[in-house]
Amino acid sequence: MSNLARLARQTFTIARRDFVATVFTPTFLLFLLAPLMMLTFGTVGGLGAASMAKSGDDKARIVLIGGGARADEMQAIDAQLRRIYRDRERPPRLIVETPGADAAAQARMIFDRKDIEASAVLYGPLEKPQILYGAQGSRTADYMAELAQQTLRVEKAGGATSLSEPTKIRMARTGTTASGQGQAGFFTVFALFMVSLMLAGQVVGTMAEERSNKVIEILAAAVPLESVFFGKLIGMFGVAMLFLLFWGTVVINAGAFLPTKIAANLADIGPAVGLPMFATLFFAYFVMAYMLLGAVFLGVGAQASTQRELQMMSLPITIFQVAMFGFAAAAAANPDSWVATAAELFPFSSPFAMAARAANSAELWRHALALAWQALWVVITVTIAARLFRRGVLQSGSPKVRRKKAAATS
Repeated sequence: MSNLARLARQTFTIARRDFVATVFTPTFLLFLLAPLMMLTFGTVGGLGAASMAKSGDDKARIVLIGGGARADEMQAIDAQLRRIYRDRERPPRLIVETPGADAAAQARMIFDRKDIEASAVLYGPLEKPQILYGAQGSRTADYMAELAQQTLRVEKAGGATSLSEPTKIRMARTGTTASGQGQAGFFTVFALFMVSLMLAGQVVGTMAEERSNKVIEILAAAVPLESVFFGKLIGMFGVAMLFLLFWGTVVINAGAFLPTKIAANLADIGPAVGLPMFATLFFAYFVMAYMLLGAVFLGVGAQASTQRELQMMSLPITIFQVAMFGFAAAAAANPDSWVATAAELFPFSSPFAMAARAANSAELWRHALALAWQALWVVITVTIAARLFRRGVLQSGSPKVRRKKAAATS
């Protein structure tokens, strides 16, 4: 049997051992359902925040202190202006208060009322209106000023009757928009970051655990250390693939139940290279991102002899992952800038940045070079991690170094 075949067999033996030891345990089910738990907690928190925001919006008002025909005209114009706003962007509901003896004092007292939360209050003649507004009411104050302006224009025009009858025709695009490709690029970086954050980080604990119970020394004595490192990477990658297949199936089937309006809005978001090619490239870059970050984490975890040391290393590991995400997100937002070029060349951000490139640009030749570059760095990273572990932890150098030491002692 050739050396390469023996090395491959040893590597896949370690991979099968780690895969079985991880998957065939009760805790793997908890790991598989972790996103569901995160989604549940996020939904509960989001609903709580939304209910709090809605309770505040229900009481928010803009107030007009006035009366007569002019107040009626302002309400009619307010109803027309609101049609150009989205639901979540519309100003608070307009209410009209009958003016008292002191309109200025009345306007100030409105801000102390408990039954409503005044955002802005207008009083006085519309030619020179006085507008009071709260801490978050600068935009509603501008809206009230524009409302007064439009009311005066309508009065000069002779009434609020519509002067035009437009015909509106909805057009459907045949492809994705430039902004849609940019959004697809950001979503791609975010998806890769979340998946690698959840999956590649699992590699850290495996090496630290086996170092603490001395299993790694037995493995290192039986097979080359590079085979141990590559085998662990491949084994945990198999675990990651099970995770992706499960949740990918769930997401694809859940997409069929999306409301028609949401599905139509998502149609504008898409990759420049086309969906089949993008899916292939996304998978390839996920493999590279997992292998690169997993190799780094494997090397870091190999240096930790206790759980305390591993916990201390978790912070720089997380900072490193977030830094790669920020670097690649900046590249996705500016695909033709020097930041994008730097992110695509730096090996540990390259998978994220190149996945975003697939969403922003239809060029394919860059991806062949990028995948070869990233694969080279996977080999380099694993080799460096194995040598650091051999010399720093196992206290053994290369055969050449040992021979020189033995000759010197003799």
